[in-house]
Amino acid sequence: MFQIDYAYRIDARGRTAGTPVAEHIRDLIEQLLFTNPGERVNRPDFGSGLLQMVFQPNSVELAASLQFTVQAALQQVLGERITVEEVRVVAEDSKLKVTVRYRFPPDGALQTADFERAV
Repeated sequence: MFQIDYAYRIDARGRTAGTPVAEHIRDLIEQLLFTNPGERVNRPDFGSGLLQMVFQPNSVELAASLQFTVQAALQQVLGERITVEEVRVVAEDSKLKVTVRYRFPPDGALQTADFERAV
């Protein structure tokens, strides 16, 4: 089963590009992480606020705050599609690294997605 690919594009056949479900779930997580709450029309709760934190001084406290914020956003928005096992946010020098470990149907296999942005 295929879903619409993110970022939206047209494939070689001239149709909307598709992606396997596992990649689609990862794309949804990435969209959630890097969208600010209130940014989407008709979806004011969609987003994690991660990008707003990029302008805060990088610290252990920032990483801990982001960890809770990201996990709450994932559970609120994608809780019906995935089971979040772990969210890890690490502040290293001028970068924030976010690792999300999750499971999703049908097989429930553990997946890991890593995301990184410069602060």
